[in-house]
Amino acid sequence: MAWVYILECSDGTFYVGSTSNLDARVAQHASGRGSRYTSRRTPVRLAWAEEFENVAEAYALEKRLQNWSHAKRLAVIEGRWSDLPALSTSKERQRETG
Repeated sequence: MAWVYILECSDGTFYVGSTSNLDARVAQHASGRGSRYTSRRTPVRLAWAEEFENVAEAYALEKRLQNWSHAKRLAVIEGRWSDLPALSTSKERQRETG
């Protein structure tokens, strides 16, 4: 089992990660030991998480989400998956079709 998660940082930015132990990883981030990025932006809160059977699937989604805009990540957090195509920039569309 593996998790993909999005943390909301104290400055309003989002951090995307994946882990096999969600509770422990979120605790690491909250204590300032999770990553360089989140250690400078505590406190953090878990905004969204999804569990996967397969580590490779979780990692692939993590990498995808890391390249997305703040607006697209917010749509995921709010469960507005259908809004994602409209939130894509023309530059992103060119990369996907190019």
